[in-house]
Amino acid sequence: MKDGKTEKVRFNRHEGKIEIKTTYDTAPSLEKAKQLRDAGATDFGESKLVGHIPMFLVTEWMKEAGVDPSNTHARAEILRKKLLSGEFDKFRVWKGTF
Repeated sequence: MKDGKTEKVRFNRHEGKIEIKTTYDTAPSLEKAKQLRDAGATDFGESKLVGHIPMFLVTEWMKEAGVDPSNTHARAEILRKKLLSGEFDKFRVWKGTF
């Protein structure tokens, strides 16, 4: 499992096709964010480590917003809104306002 993503591949004999089942688990990212937060690992020079978010979740948020993944400005705004919404607060490392 990498970054909370697991894929299982099997052959369905009845339908004669390969099936891929993908599952996602945010627990590793939530634990990592907690560890970083508890360690105070937020400052990197003039930058702040705002959060630790699994890429599959970022991708899902981009799809929900109908935004092209290559649009870095829009991605930053989506991440900011999601992290500040309170719903995804546990992914945050630095609790300041940005």
